[in-house]
Amino acid sequence: MIQEKKSIKTHAKDYLIITIASFFYGLAISRFLDPNDIAPGGVSGLAMIINRIVHIEVGTLILIMNIPILLLGLYKFGFKFIISTIYATFMGSIFTNILAQYPPVTTDPLLATIAGSALASIAIGIIFKAGATTGGTDIIVKVLRLKFPHLKTGRLFLICDMAVVLMSAFVFDDTDSALYAAIGVFLMSIVFDIVLYGADGAKLIYIISNEWQNIATRLLVELDVGVTYLEGEGAYSNEKKRVIMCVVRKQIAPHVEEIVKEEDGTAFMIISSAAEIYGEGYKNIFSEKI
Repeated sequence: MIQEKKSIKTHAKDYLIITIASFFYGLAISRFLDPNDIAPGGVSGLAMIINRIVHIEVGTLILIMNIPILLLGLYKFGFKFIISTIYATFMGSIFTNILAQYPPVTTDPLLATIAGSALASIAIGIIFKAGATTGGTDIIVKVLRLKFPHLKTGRLFLICDMAVVLMSAFVFDDTDSALYAAIGVFLMSIVFDIVLYGADGAKLIYIISNEWQNIATRLLVELDVGVTYLEGEGAYSNEKKRVIMCVVRKQIAPHVEEIVKEEDGTAFMIISSAAEIYGEGYKNIFSEKI
């Protein structure tokens, strides 16, 4: 019974998050991008383009165009996944139509591109993290992720969206709008990856020093950094070496360097970027990769 209550509470929270995020998604489309002829790519961008031809509301077009894509999602991901996605798609379409009745927040195309693209990508990212999508290319990208798991979601969105941007240049007959849309697509790709994966910006550090014990102690005590010892051996000297390995956020890396310099000015240190980190303090290795 307790577990069931927790499940209902969790689902209610997820749907509340999806509703709020869908509102901001509709806000981004109807109050920033659409009034300025900036097609953000994907189904919403296609809906804007078709709207200029058939004059059906953008939100309605988004809903209609999503029907075959939602069926694909049902086939690939099952009923449980698609229910929340249908809800997110429906709410996003409704909010887009409702908010379209109000004047745009700005008519400056650059401001509209930056604000609208950032707002839309944050909203979509939050919906993804809540276990749903806004339909459209979200589902297509999720399907592609099954086949190409090494590609980040934002990159796949970029590929799909650029085709829509090129199409908008011809329909709107405005190269400037297409260029602004291209800027928006790149911005959405960056912001979307940050929302989903976090700005890890982590550094992987290897330290080889005779003062390994003092360095490790200071890292543990002063910086609260986890340390792992690796066993090494010099190829020329055959001398056994204890190598310190640690992963720290990029803001902490300069402090690690300072400690190493203070303890051993002749230490050998390798610092490289770590794109994705799983484990305590970072991402959960058991969570589904979006």
